[in-house]
Amino acid sequence: MMIPLPVQVGITVASVAAFALAAVYAERKVSAFIQDRLGPMEAGPYGVIQTLADVLKLVLKEPITPSATDKPLFVLAPPVIFVSVFAGIGVLAVVPQTLGTDLNAGLLFLLGVIAIDIIGILMAGWGSANKYALLGSGRAVNQIVAYEVPAALALLSGVMMLGSLSLQTLSARQGIYSDVDLFLFGIWDLTQTGGILGWSVIRYPHLLIAFVVYFIASLAESNRAPFDLPEAESELVSGFHVEYSGFRFALVMLSEYGKMLVAAILAVTIFLGGWNTILPNIQIGEMSIALADWTSGEPGTIAGALWGAFWMISKSLILVLFQMYIRWTYPRVRLDQLMTLAWKYLTPIAFALFLLSGIWKLAEVYGHLG
Repeated sequence: MMIPLPVQVGITVASVAAFALAAVYAERKVSAFIQDRLGPMEAGPYGVIQTLADVLKLVLKEPITPSATDKPLFVLAPPVIFVSVFAGIGVLAVVPQTLGTDLNAGLLFLLGVIAIDIIGILMAGWGSANKYALLGSGRAVNQIVAYEVPAALALLSGVMMLGSLSLQTLSARQGIYSDVDLFLFGIWDLTQTGGILGWSVIRYPHLLIAFVVYFIASLAESNRAPFDLPEAESELVSGFHVEYSGFRFALVMLSEYGKMLVAAILAVTIFLGGWNTILPNIQIGEMSIALADWTSGEPGTIAGALWGAFWMISKSLILVLFQMYIRWTYPRVRLDQLMTLAWKYLTPIAFALFLLSGIWKLAEVYGHLG
């Protein structure tokens, strides 16, 4: 089942915008719950349309360009940040063989195009002609470059075990429709079992550590607390986007929440079973309960698309909620602590996991040949 490209683009844009609206409201409520407050309550029942009202306010505001700015850089920075995130979303395997572009090197493309947002952040800081914005963008460069290394190594550890750079294939190889045999600890054949037992973090336990490393690094790459030094409202008065208002500011915020979603979907795709069901087929004596068959769907069918979207979105939103919980629980780290965590801890751990994946894969291959 193929959807025309213009329709896919429209669905993607609408989905990201809807997610951003819901996520901002959810984050306000999550922060209120953690801080024993009520959060938005006035605009609509329980404040559900507060975020929509804020978006309308931003869109209707006049975009202000300070006179001292480098206007080309200042104006182009928000679109560059947004387009880099949006282009990455285009290759995500949210639904089996229905939405998105299935590239053989989809993961490499995603990591490359998402990294372009650092150029937009640097443009925003330099073009604003504001010392706080420049400090924020400088912090962003340090932070994103440092944490891309452990994040990429953690992802490649999972890629090595699953044997593909295609995000569609990475998801498919963790479910009952895999094109390769699935084994738990190299012993139990999971090809027809599926469910949570097919997840890469279950089949290869060291990938659970890789998942934790990637999740921490993704928080830093998304400028999320406790790694929000590029924004740091209490120090830099919002940092690299301090001079932005109206629609330009809305683009920057939309990009941040879009990157949160990309990080969550990528973690689910490589470590947590992708769009496959979490329920395994169960065999009890002569009786079999086909939970994975009932709650999954053959790729390329309507049932497969609906079930795939349900499981992928559910898993990803749980990770997004966890990102929000962390933001409102832990204090901001210092810059030296940020760099120490990246270079002294996460990078060596990620590199060790990468080597372990290679050794494990060689052992599997030679064991199979023997």
